[in-house]
Amino acid sequence: MIETDIIIIGAGPVGLFTVFEAGLLKLKCHLIDSLPQPGGQCSEIYPKKPIYDIPGFPSILAGELIDNLMEQAAPFKPGFTLGEAAMSIDKTEDDKFIVTTVKGTKHLAPIVMIAGGLGVFEPRKPPISNIEDFEDKGVEYIIKDPEFYKNKRVVIAGGGDSALDWSIFLAENKIASEVVLVHRSSSFRGHLDSVQKVIDLSEKGEIKLVTEAEVTGLNGFDNVNSVVITHQSTGEMIHETDHFIPLFGLKPSLGPIANWGLEIEKNAIKVDTLDYSTSVPGIYAIGDVNTYENKLKLILCGFHEGTLAVQSAFARIHPEKKNVLKYTTVNGIQGF
Repeated sequence: MIETDIIIIGAGPVGLFTVFEAGLLKLKCHLIDSLPQPGGQCSEIYPKKPIYDIPGFPSILAGELIDNLMEQAAPFKPGFTLGEAAMSIDKTEDDKFIVTTVKGTKHLAPIVMIAGGLGVFEPRKPPISNIEDFEDKGVEYIIKDPEFYKNKRVVIAGGGDSALDWSIFLAENKIASEVVLVHRSSSFRGHLDSVQKVIDLSEKGEIKLVTEAEVTGLNGFDNVNSVVITHQSTGEMIHETDHFIPLFGLKPSLGPIANWGLEIEKNAIKVDTLDYSTSVPGIYAIGDVNTYENKLKLILCGFHEGTLAVQSAFARIHPEKKNVLKYTTVNGIQGF
């Protein structure tokens, strides 16, 4: 059993900043995240994307923001359970909570803060009957490391920016030995310059562009060895490949959190804006995972919500103590 003052579910930017705010009040935090590293979407999906609305930073890459937040939290020695989704929450007789992960790891604390962003991201899967049989066996829904496809034959499906950009990247950088882009329409949803670049690479023979077609089948034994491409006018064809990557986007879901007895509205957790507490005393929801009147889904707002939630948590943990706000410009940062 891992014991702490505050269990934070979600190790994205809001969860990480909450560690800092809790640390100023001498409260210890432990973070749980289904991803294998801290940072949430900023690390997993768009680490190289610039963010423009962080105070003091006219522009900062998402990955750099996470690095800075980790450095800021470091003096307070947070604990991490990574690569394990929080599955259940139970109340103890002494008014504490036990949060158990999908792997059975248990965490005990008097306070739980849900900072799960938009929740669990699930890929939008094409309607191929046996696709789940080949997941992690040649089928991937996110490209995490481009070098994984070094000298491999790749079929990408999709018509948005992600499909276009990765097709260009794998082809231009000579990573994949073959790049095939399949899209069900002759027009694309991505940026015009990306569309033109794909067309140019197709004319050079560096990308095989197949439009008005869909991948409708997968073949193989232990791993994918070919896909079935169905064209609107010419019918089916078999194309040998090592990887099939359908890039149709991700859809957010609250996942197991939806079953924790909290008040839910429009796939988000309702909170009291006094302190961002939920309908269950001792459980707070901060960041994109919560909802209230005039809610703005900005990292900046999540930082504010986490700060106020921590003040409330301190009063709940230490009802006998009076918390006097101490400015870091005067008192500095004192870790544990």
